[in-house]
Amino acid sequence: MAAGGLEMIQTMLHKLPESERKLAEYILENPHEIVNSTIHEVSSSAKTSGAAAIRLCKSLGLKGYQELKMRVAGDLMKPADHGYRDIIPQESIYSIAQKTANNSIQAIRDTYGNIDRQTLQKAIQMLIGAGTIHFCGIGASGIVAQDAQQKYLRIKKSATAFTDMHLVATLIANASEHDVVFAISHSGETREIINVLKLAKERGVKTIGLTRFGQSSVSSICDIALHTSCSNEAPFRSAATSSRLAQLYMIDILFLGMAAERYDETVQYIDQTRAAIRMMETNGSERNKGG
Repeated sequence: MAAGGLEMIQTMLHKLPESERKLAEYILENPHEIVNSTIHEVSSSAKTSGAAAIRLCKSLGLKGYQELKMRVAGDLMKPADHGYRDIIPQESIYSIAQKTANNSIQAIRDTYGNIDRQTLQKAIQMLIGAGTIHFCGIGASGIVAQDAQQKYLRIKKSATAFTDMHLVATLIANASEHDVVFAISHSGETREIINVLKLAKERGVKTIGLTRFGQSSVSSICDIALHTSCSNEAPFRSAATSSRLAQLYMIDILFLGMAAERYDETVQYIDQTRAAIRMMETNGSERNKGG
């Protein structure tokens, strides 16, 4: 069952207008009530309107009240110790390894639960038809962009990946209408990424965004918005551990989805890539022996 409703509300709470925030706070304090109540019953209990409830769902990036109910119900079904846990001072390496594994697995599970399959298929088709894919991200998201570029280059798909947004802007200024800008930002509010997407829009270049679940500036600008788990990581989130793995997971899905549709061609390119790498390694070994 889809989950993450309460985490989405908590994440967006400070951005909501007063009427929506009033209802959001009520849901956080009374999550069980929303599961068994209609939109009008919950709105009445929270002393707000049904229109505010509809606007809240839209602000969260949800299709409607029923999806919000399902996600909150999914949250309530989670075990008590479910979620992201931070390390503590002088913690044993065994415990750190266990927490890291649990956090990583949870991020991927939550992301899987958030996948909109129709949107994902549209993204795959856009990538298949792209002339060049321009991946961009800053910090940890930049590492994910580079990983994506490597994957697509291996199957003879033109791709770039830069963390210098001035270079990205130069590429987009000269991009073809058949190119795709793929922007990666966990928060969805990275200023440089937003500016790049605005430039792409002005140039008529197609765009895909990958952010955490929920409404954000990046997701609102993009032609296609993809999402990872919206779960807030523990205070050591500056290391971007679970969020980075969730982003890599989504990149893998897109790559494998594209490969499945062009299976024979993809296998051929991967075999050629492996053969070329083996040849380079062999030639390098022979030169070292000769030296």
